[in-house]
Amino acid sequence: MREALEVLIEDPRFTELIDPRSAPERLGGGATWSEGPLWLPGEKAVIWSDIPGNRILRWSAASGEVTVDRTDVEFTNGRTLDRQGRVVTCSHGKRAVERTGPDGTTTVLVDRFGSAKLNSPNDVVVASDGAIWFTDPPYGIIQPHEGHPGEREYGAHYVFRFDPAGGELTALVVDVEEPNGLAFSPDERRLYVSDTSSALRTDGGGQHCIRVYDVGEDWECRNGRVFAEIEPGVADGFRVDEHGNVWTSSADSVQVYAPDGTRLGKIPVPEKVGNVCFGGPGGDELFIAATTSLYRVRTRTRGAV
Repeated sequence: MREALEVLIEDPRFTELIDPRSAPERLGGGATWSEGPLWLPGEKAVIWSDIPGNRILRWSAASGEVTVDRTDVEFTNGRTLDRQGRVVTCSHGKRAVERTGPDGTTTVLVDRFGSAKLNSPNDVVVASDGAIWFTDPPYGIIQPHEGHPGEREYGAHYVFRFDPAGGELTALVVDVEEPNGLAFSPDERRLYVSDTSSALRTDGGGQHCIRVYDVGEDWECRNGRVFAEIEPGVADGFRVDEHGNVWTSSADSVQVYAPDGTRLGKIPVPEKVGNVCFGGPGGDELFIAATTSLYRVRTRTRGAV
């Protein structure tokens, strides 16, 4: 593993968000590839996916230990909480978005677009109106170690909005080659979507950027444009803080971008970063799922609600 380095300040605004002397603290590991971290406020714990291991891991703030939360979970990936505090999860194996209730019962919410199966839902956010937005790239059906081999039944990769109340599924972003991470700005007027189509390419092609869209009152996503090009690696997953700054994964660090697209700085991490989430009692701790391990770094901001 690479030795952890101190924070790289590229814009003085970054010092308002993090102590320059900070370095990620390794909380534990044992994963094959880490994704989808989520802070559970009521349990004071983080759960995250070990996708190739087909299991969910858990770190408890009370014990400081990492344990196996569940096994045989059908290759879960990204997750979030809905407005009732239930866990909404993307399942590569089921090619579905599912929800887990307080009693532990898991229910598939959506797994088809018309008559076609979804590809392999990857990352998910829940809007203030309760609608579930998720990305649907092909990774779980083209990589046997992250799902089950399958076909792209609707022939593309979209960002969808699912209305749990009415059961309606709508494709709202259709111009991203392989949509992966996604997040709203705090006011929900912007939707950030990463294109990670370069991740599995060996010819140097594909994209490694975060795109941003203006979201209208009708939820239509317009004026798509590149927000940031990520180097090295890709924006596999990211989250937005209360000020609208984007905290994203890359191959060697967590990179942080201001709402105007300026890169403010980097938090080097000893392993390749998969995804991040805000959490902790004050919401100011950034949890980093990186290859085999879960890391934590304390910030001077909080995650957007």
